[in-house]
Amino acid sequence: MRFSARASLLVSVLVFPFATGSSALAADDPLAPIGVGAPPPTAPVRPVTETLWGVKVTDNYRYMEKLDPATIAWMKAEGAYTRKVLDAIAPLAALQKRVSAFTGSFGFVQGFMSYGGRDFYEERAPGADDFDLMVRDANGTRKLVDIAALRRQHDGTPYAINWFLASPDGSKVAVGVSEGGSENASMTVYDAATGKAIAGPLDRVRFGATAWSPDSKTVYFNRLAQLKPGEPETDKYKNSTLDGWNLSAKPYTVLGTTAGHGPAFTPEAFPILGIVPGASFATAFSLNGVQNELKLWLAPVAGVNDPKTAWKPFVDRSDDVTGIDMRGDQIFLLSHKDAPTFKVLEVRAGEPLSSAKTLVPAQPGRVIEQIAAASDALYVLARQGAYSQLLRIPAGSSKIEQIALPFEGHIGSAFADPRRPGITLDLSSWVVQPTYFRYDPTARKFADLEIGHRGDMDATAFKVGDLQARAQDGVEVPLTLIQPRDAKGPQITLVEAYGSYGISNLADFSTRRAAAMREGISYGICHVRGGGEKGEAWRLGGKDANKHHTWEDLIACGEDLIARGVTGKDKLFIIGGSAGGITMGRAMTERPDLFAGVIDLVPAANTLRAEFSPNGPPNIPEFGSVKTKQGFENLYAMDSIQHVKHGVTYPAVMITTGLNDPRVSPWEPAKFAAALQASGTPNPVLLRIDAQAGHGIGSTRTQNDLLTADWIAFMKWRAGVPGWRPDAKR
Repeated sequence: MRFSARASLLVSVLVFPFATGSSALAADDPLAPIGVGAPPPTAPVRPVTETLWGVKVTDNYRYMEKLDPATIAWMKAEGAYTRKVLDAIAPLAALQKRVSAFTGSFGFVQGFMSYGGRDFYEERAPGADDFDLMVRDANGTRKLVDIAALRRQHDGTPYAINWFLASPDGSKVAVGVSEGGSENASMTVYDAATGKAIAGPLDRVRFGATAWSPDSKTVYFNRLAQLKPGEPETDKYKNSTLDGWNLSAKPYTVLGTTAGHGPAFTPEAFPILGIVPGASFATAFSLNGVQNELKLWLAPVAGVNDPKTAWKPFVDRSDDVTGIDMRGDQIFLLSHKDAPTFKVLEVRAGEPLSSAKTLVPAQPGRVIEQIAAASDALYVLARQGAYSQLLRIPAGSSKIEQIALPFEGHIGSAFADPRRPGITLDLSSWVVQPTYFRYDPTARKFADLEIGHRGDMDATAFKVGDLQARAQDGVEVPLTLIQPRDAKGPQITLVEAYGSYGISNLADFSTRRAAAMREGISYGICHVRGGGEKGEAWRLGGKDANKHHTWEDLIACGEDLIARGVTGKDKLFIIGGSAGGITMGRAMTERPDLFAGVIDLVPAANTLRAEFSPNGPPNIPEFGSVKTKQGFENLYAMDSIQHVKHGVTYPAVMITTGLNDPRVSPWEPAKFAAALQASGTPNPVLLRIDAQAGHGIGSTRTQNDLLTADWIAFMKWRAGVPGWRPDAKR
């Protein structure tokens, strides 16, 4: 199994001051909706005060965390009012049609893998709402899992493929499907030739099948424990197991806290098994929630199912290894140990990590992202800034070759089989949709796989600028700006930022961005610290006690664009989601005067309380815990709700959540909306609710299109574009 830890997932004013750039409360909102009626009553304030590390902290909306019927009713009322306001924007209906026609013109492909002469991939065909699982072989291309048909069988309820894994001989494929954006996948195994379901469904396989046995008869997968009555929701992801299944008898536990044998796992760790085709050793992984660094053991593949097998410790978390691949008895590792931009190590199976040699050294300015072993070479995916490089180290050699890519952009994913030569990758750019290419090392050429469909996107209509914004501590922050080619004067500008887990915003194509750009909106990507754009040091520069750099970097990007004349405070908007909600919430509470509006998607807004949600414990490695003094201080600094101040004019904000969200519990966005509404700000605080969605993963194209149209309309309204003010009397 090839593996990278980057995925497929949180005081008093004397300690940390409130918003230093607070603005006085404005008298009213000159762009207020007309004729839509009064908003619902604000949420009840029921303060809970506790003392944490000597500091009293008050939470006015703790009761919402139970998501009791009264809270859900308040949220739905807010959602209904938000819908009423947005639907009163006269041009919205036409905008929705334009967005739908644009996104529907593309045929997107994702998750490509190829075994046994068969190509497997997910495809959302032009005009389709969902990704289906496809297989292509000598007999043609056919659909293995039809999500649209599944939805028709369940009255249109959204369903989605969360993951799939083909067997090494290409005869079978295990597929995880969930409903309503819940990500709670059940696994079914299909015959790749006939499309017949041959085993399953099996529940609680959210995180997927991770390996097949070499003979393609047994599938291995991580399975969540079944919570017993009375057990807290925070135990949802504890004591998961790595199970094996021969598709006929019942699954059995191979690794984990309840296995009674094998490596020792903590209750919080996720046990994973990796078996690379053709390799003689299997790898046991211990994943510590969202932490990137791995803990690994090795054992002969033939002994995986034997309880007496001795798993030999190989890599500890302190070794800073974040990725691994194998070819025969060669092991390749991606590590940032003494290498902030990452290096590639090589070691023979059975030898200690201390004997590893550096195959690809770290270089300043070049970040290594991924490794993929093929029979002819080790392929290394690296990049400078947001743009990819492809390196090749021939088998038996240490010579590093750079392969020219078909065009400048970013490699989103790559697939290689260590039994076959070459590599398959998907390449896109800010303005060019992904294309799958297969590299032939003999011909030294790329071939377009001709899967997917070109959409209605004219790359020449836009210009891309790679800029730098100076943060308040003097650090230069990368800033990408995409504008209509003829843009002149201050433009409505939307700046995106994230800044957690070392996740990078790179030169990948997005229909969401492109839809906004086609509406005349300039689009910026602020590559804030906390992300991985410049490597591990950049990530750590926005983590823990350094987290404030994340939102300060976004503020610097906004100020830079205003100084350049690209936009103005009345036309500057920011967008982010999930952990990017920390960035959004703290930027707007620090500098409420800087932004015309904020689009806050499924935001992590209440970091002081996040660890008490079901998905909270796995996120402690990234954000810390209130159970330590430093953790509390860090989390307080990140907490948007604790920094909302009464009597401040905050920018207009649209906050979203899905009622089935398994990653950021819906009460976090709800509490943030309630706190902002109670602040007395005259600008709208809208809470957009989708009762059949989760975190956005698994949402249909229609759901995403409607959301995109809503926030584009919200921006045009708040920027004062004539005709876009909500007016129900029209």
